[in-house]
Amino acid sequence: MSGHSHWATIRRKKGAVDAKRGAIFTRLAKELVMAARNGGGDPDTNIHLALAIEKARAGNMPKDNIERAIRRGTGDDKDAAAYEEMTLEGYGPHGSAIMVECVTDNRNRTVAELRHAFSKNGGNMAEPGAVGWQFERKSYFTFPASALSYDKAFELAIDAGADDVAEDGDNIEIIGPVEVFKTLGDALHKIKVTPDEGGLRLIAKQDLELGVEETLQVLRVVETIEDLDDVQNVYHNLKISDEVLAVLEAE
Repeated sequence: MSGHSHWATIRRKKGAVDAKRGAIFTRLAKELVMAARNGGGDPDTNIHLALAIEKARAGNMPKDNIERAIRRGTGDDKDAAAYEEMTLEGYGPHGSAIMVECVTDNRNRTVAELRHAFSKNGGNMAEPGAVGWQFERKSYFTFPASALSYDKAFELAIDAGADDVAEDGDNIEIIGPVEVFKTLGDALHKIKVTPDEGGLRLIAKQDLELGVEETLQVLRVVETIEDLDDVQNVYHNLKISDEVLAVLEAE
């Protein structure tokens, strides 16, 4: 997974994702809304909401915006637009598999925009289940290695029921079954480790290994899809090699 993490880190540093502050706030607000809707408005009992609040604060989202989004999620804001979550599937170039999680107030618009993004970049939308079988949903946390040693992270993760702990030098990743998400999140919170990223994410069961140019081509498609307003998360099955990371860092 470290290649995926490195790629995300590089793009965050370069500001390639959500370059406009308004786009950042919109995406963060939707995450807050859905977290509050699905688990309630109390971050002490809703680890998804607690992580979404941390992410919003890290993105310099004003406190009023955060509170408003939570009220929309809990239903206290009756004037708010109705959002729904949807997961769409597609094929990118070179047989790559792509899963897209969206939060939208207009399903038809979202599907049309996503279909267009796939088709103009050498891919196509897929029927439900055609791509999804290649992925499994997992609890996922990543945080700086400076925040917690690998040995301590490994001990914490295993005690909480995680499947895997990886270190790539700068970051530590913990992956586990869906049902241990809250246990892992609470354990990290207890020792005051704030994850750079934490949530339930789709992880490919098997990575697709392509050449450098082909991999970069698929990643450009992923970036194009990520820039759509209704898209929250994009997952793919690419193996991201050190050679690819070197090209991305040099751009």
